Amino acid sequence: MQHAVGSPLPPPHQPGHGPVAGWSPAAHPPGPQHPGAHQGSAPVPPPPPPAPGFTGAPSAPVPPAPQHAPVPPVPETTGHVPLPPGGPVAMPSAPPATTADPAATTLAVLLIGPAGAGKTSVARYWAGRRRVPTAHISLDDVREWVRSGFADPQSGWNDHSEAQYRLARRTCGFAARNFLANGISCILDDAVFPDRPVVGLGGWKRHVGPGLLPVVLLPGLEIVLERNAERSGNRRLTDEEVARIHGRMAGWYGSGLPIIDNSQLDVPQTAQVLDEVLARSIASPPQW
Repeated sequence: MQHAVGSPLPPPHQPGHGPVAGWSPAAHPPGPQHPGAHQGSAPVPPPPPPAPGFTGAPSAPVPPAPQHAPVPPVPETTGHVPLPPGGPVAMPSAPPATTADPAATTLAVLLIGPAGAGKTSVARYWAGRRRVPTAHISLDDVREWVRSGFADPQSGWNDHSEAQYRLARRTCGFAARNFLANGISCILDDAVFPDRPVVGLGGWKRHVGPGLLPVVLLPGLEIVLERNAERSGNRRLTDEEVARIHGRMAGWYGSGLPIIDNSQLDVPQTAQVLDEVLARSIASPPQW
């Protein structure tokens, strides 16, 4: 029931209770009140009987209401646009030599490197300047979606931090497959260690597919230490931890994966070299 603008709402009616003291039914228009009649609607009088001797024409029969066919269920959609299911990503086919341009190819790239290598900056820049739709998926960003109960490895590496890392990788893999199934390229960044292939590269291959193109970003230790010192919060590590991670990353040399030393390169220059490396990877995919 709607009430006049500016008038207070009536209190809820309860059986056995009369009107509340001080309440003025301002929402109802003035007029005679009939005992026994509901205040919300007046009774409709019955139609008068026909006059004596009047024989009217029989009333026309009322046609039955039209029957409507049942409405079929609406398929599940997102924004009314059906989305294809995500599946494992196949290796991209090499484009013709005259048009070999990774900037115009749908790709799935995994950018590997230690903390402070510039993975996030390069991946974000590279994704934002391609001619085809491209998404940047950062493992650390997804891992930090956990707000309560976040297992920070800086406080000690344990089963909880390990589980949250694996969960973040799987979530990133699902997201990449969905983007790629809809024609959107992806670049993911993660600090994958060469001495843990099952957890690192093996996990990414399971989550995304064999078409994932890994590239290692590995500047010198002094550059990594300088960049790490500019960080804040839980993204900043101790110098000892950075040196330990950088030393483990050196195991990628001789692995067959392409490596970019961006010690003397800024972000745009590194992104340009990344395009060159990806062009070679498409033409001759690395074995991993």
